[in-house]
Amino acid sequence: MTKAKRKKTRLALSEEIIYSRIYVIRKHKVMLSFDLASLYEVAPKVLNQAVKRNAERFPDDFMFQLSIKEWDSLRSQFVTLDGGRGKYPKYLPSAFTEQGVSMLSSVLNSPRAIAVNIQIMRAQDILKQFCLLINPVASFRPFTSWFALYNKV
Repeated sequence: MTKAKRKKTRLALSEEIIYSRIYVIRKHKVMLSFDLASLYEVAPKVLNQAVKRNAERFPDDFMFQLSIKEWDSLRSQFVTLDGGRGKYPKYLPSAFTEQGVSMLSSVLNSPRAIAVNIQIMRAQDILKQFCLLINPVASFRPFTSWFALYNKV
């Protein structure tokens, strides 16, 4: 496909919006299914169905379902909880790692999903660079020592 024929979907998602939807759960930076659904402008049910239809694309290191304890802890951190029926997910949300978020664009296969994923990947890259600025020694630590630290915990 030539560049002239490609359609570009532009959207104005600020990095702050993306950063505010990244959580650290089980020592992974993740985004929750209902947050991703709102960014992609699809119903959470549609996103969950697409993931279920393509379960082989989402191994445990790409996506996992929150436990009741994790969900309750996370919900208690939300500042405003509106009352009323149907305001909160009926089922426990799924958490998607960076690789899982990347895989979602191929599953949803829409111009909006692709554009959102590009912005999320860029924001996560900036976040990684920022972490290296805070701790520059970390970038020189051999992979094997990181692997050992990760497996200890």
